[in-house]
Amino acid sequence: MLNLAAANDSPAPATDDKDAPLKDDIRLLGRLLGDVLRDQEGDDVFDIVETIRQTAVRFRREDDPEAGAELTALLSKLTRNQTNTVVRAFSYFSHLANLAEDQHHVRRRRAHLLAGSEPQRGSIAYALGRLKQAGIGRDMVQQFFGEALIAPVLTAHPTEVQRKSILDAEHEIARLLAERDLPLTPKERERNQCLLKARITALWQTRMLRYSKLTVADEIDNALSYYRITFLSEVPALYDDIEEDVVQVYGGEVEHQYAPYLQMGSWIGGDRDGNPNVNAQTMETALVRQSTTIFDHYLDEVHKLGAELSISTLMVPVTPELQALADASTDNSPHRVDEPYRRALIGIYARLASTARALGTTNILRKEVGHAEPYTSPCQFEVDLRIIAGSLRANHAPQLIQPRLGSLLRAVSVFGFHLASLDMRQTSDIHERVLNELFAAVGTHGAYAELSEEEKVQLLLAELSQPRLLWSPYATYSDETMSELQILRTARDIRTRYGKRAIRNYIISHTETVSDLLEVLLLQKETGLLRLADNELDAMVIPLFETIPDLQRAATIMRDWMSIPLVKQLIEGQGREQEVMLGYSDSNKDGGFLTSNWELYKAEINLVKVFEDAGVKLRLFHGRGGTVGRGGGPSYDAILAQPHGTVNGQIRLTEQGEIIASKFSNAEIGRRNLELLVAATLEASLMPHDSSGNGERAARINGFETVMAELSERAYRAYRNLVYETPGFTDYFFSATPIAEIAELNLGSRPASRKASRRIEDLRAIPWGFSWGQCRLLLPGWYGFGSAIGAWIEDGGAQKEDRIATLRAMFQEWPFFATLLSNMDMVLAKTDLAIAKRYAELVADAELRERIFKRIAGEYAATLRCLETVTQSGQRLARNPLLARSIQNRFAYLDPLNHLQVELIHRHRSAAGDPDKIDERVHRGIHLTINGVAAGLRNTG
Repeated sequence: MLNLAAANDSPAPATDDKDAPLKDDIRLLGRLLGDVLRDQEGDDVFDIVETIRQTAVRFRREDDPEAGAELTALLSKLTRNQTNTVVRAFSYFSHLANLAEDQHHVRRRRAHLLAGSEPQRGSIAYALGRLKQAGIGRDMVQQFFGEALIAPVLTAHPTEVQRKSILDAEHEIARLLAERDLPLTPKERERNQCLLKARITALWQTRMLRYSKLTVADEIDNALSYYRITFLSEVPALYDDIEEDVVQVYGGEVEHQYAPYLQMGSWIGGDRDGNPNVNAQTMETALVRQSTTIFDHYLDEVHKLGAELSISTLMVPVTPELQALADASTDNSPHRVDEPYRRALIGIYARLASTARALGTTNILRKEVGHAEPYTSPCQFEVDLRIIAGSLRANHAPQLIQPRLGSLLRAVSVFGFHLASLDMRQTSDIHERVLNELFAAVGTHGAYAELSEEEKVQLLLAELSQPRLLWSPYATYSDETMSELQILRTARDIRTRYGKRAIRNYIISHTETVSDLLEVLLLQKETGLLRLADNELDAMVIPLFETIPDLQRAATIMRDWMSIPLVKQLIEGQGREQEVMLGYSDSNKDGGFLTSNWELYKAEINLVKVFEDAGVKLRLFHGRGGTVGRGGGPSYDAILAQPHGTVNGQIRLTEQGEIIASKFSNAEIGRRNLELLVAATLEASLMPHDSSGNGERAARINGFETVMAELSERAYRAYRNLVYETPGFTDYFFSATPIAEIAELNLGSRPASRKASRRIEDLRAIPWGFSWGQCRLLLPGWYGFGSAIGAWIEDGGAQKEDRIATLRAMFQEWPFFATLLSNMDMVLAKTDLAIAKRYAELVADAELRERIFKRIAGEYAATLRCLETVTQSGQRLARNPLLARSIQNRFAYLDPLNHLQVELIHRHRSAAGDPDKIDERVHRGIHLTINGVAAGLRNTG
């Protein structure tokens, strides 16, 4: 890893190895980190780090028990200060290797484009080419872009382990690394290397961890940094590229009339489920800071535009509209009397600044010239910009519209004054408690919560029909009730101030009945968000189906919901659209990887039928987490694997925790991820599909689904038997993983568990998956597969070979099954039983340790065998050699972090209960290893 001091920095010789530049970058960064380590900590510490690395490599490659014993001895001898230094060295190399890989992805993509290669899978050009070949005309493509809604939604679930200071430093290192691909003179290259070392030095001297718990405001600010890095520039640019790609593939003229089909969403500041720190104030804070971010961008762009458009009327005329805009400007300088564009933009800037202040911005860097009235809506701002564009177009200067003015116009249509739509989310139990109190206060019903479901529905519908309110300013209510009502009132005010797109969704966690949905309608009526006289509902009521039973009930609940006359009217007012959210996390923790995916798939198919029968357009909101065990994996493949009829130009999906950093901390990588999302939605929506119930393909898929149902049942039993029915499993989990230490880490504002208990049922799904990732078992991403497949094949008797052939056909022909196996393949490539066994040694009860670990190891072996049988490949990630090499290359610096984590956890737990023995440095060291392992795995949460 760090034994690279002798490596030179000269360009690599000519080679056919496409990964050679990546290797060069990793060598360079490793050498510079080694130099910094020597400078800061001395040769002795450098030598310790290198010895640990070499011993860990020997332990891995040779499965050498002596190497394991040597490693244990090495680590146990480290002083506390040495331990933390070693942990930091390996952790930072994980981070630097990630930067090198990101830059290599950018480099390879540019190489394809420069070489004029065929469009890559996942690009818009590739999707359009497929559509044209399939006979889909330009009119259908344009209709898609005119009606689609594609929305990545940033969430703040507690898996983001990086501080913003670290992200900022790494962003600069990435920039310097990218600069090295340019033709540099020897002095420029030397200066670049000096700057890289300086940045790595600053990184080394920057605190990696947060010493205080994150607030919701911190989470909001962290998320907004990705807008400045990626979204504000790359979203408008992607729109332009898509329009050009349509012309390139289909011919004709560029269209600039597409509605804002790609929009941003956020849960940060509005997601109250399990987070007592989110309230009306955090919603206000979120919108103020979001608005400040977008106004900073608009003001900067308008200022730069004014500098660029120095056009004089002495040289060229302008339109009357532009002249009127200039005449109305706050600028009366005689120096600009013949420069109407500048005068107009100075006036626009003044109005923008006034608007920003009215909406909460307190610090505007460049003071405006004079006072102007604020804009009342983004549309007014957009109209002024279009006057400028129209004048340029009418007077021989259309070239000056792009890139800045055109991108600014696009940004206004996408981001408005709100930047991102803030979703509200709360659990159904709290809604029930609030209404129970409201009903009791007016004497309508004293025990609403004790009613049957039928009685609840009748009461809620009756109350919705009443013009009066339940709430009274003269009654006394609990703090919870007052807080919930204030949140909804604040949402109403936010929509008035920032626009209707600022808040438009209300998500109900743990939706189990129709009354759960009606309760939110009634609460919106109580707070002015539902106005039945006008048939206006401000926040769409969106059920979230999470557990296995919830998913199985989803279609029935939605059928009953959409059959209610009042709801029919409201859906009509929503454009005959209704969103449903599906949760991947809890269904996996509840039923295991295979069953979770299957139940999600079935729920989607059943929902499609119910919505078709109701004549309502279904929009699915996928609550995907980072890990495969929580719905993670490549978004492109996941969308294409969706059942037919579940996309149709409408899709929202969550982007969570450290996955946000992985996808969007580099602008070009972020652009590519956004393009993948749009391209997949385009293909899934428009590519022809054999929907014939009697078609041969449809019959085969039906047969595959029958097999999958049986496999799911077997996998479910195996998973539930281990996790919920095996005596001592909870004790094993809490001992053999760093779950307790993760709960203490300042990862986010949300508690790790819903209740103060050690029950698996009460643990949030995110730390559940995070913990298994840290100990390198990643159990939620594969457990149960081997038992299910193996037993199903064996039960075939004389038809064993036929059953194997069926599974292979499923893998080859059914995108759902192929994607499922591909994701599991990635998880298994990162799973390491030798490392996991060291974590198992933390379990004090030897009998329990051996019994549980033996079962897990047996299932792992069975899963590998079955996967290899189905895919006919004994190599992990055979279809993705780049990722396979990436994972393999990481082990050299990832393994030592795991060994160190085990040692530190052992020290920490040994001191538990004795305040004199507790050392904060040990505690800090554990958290440093968690950070490093998370960075090395790249999808942990």
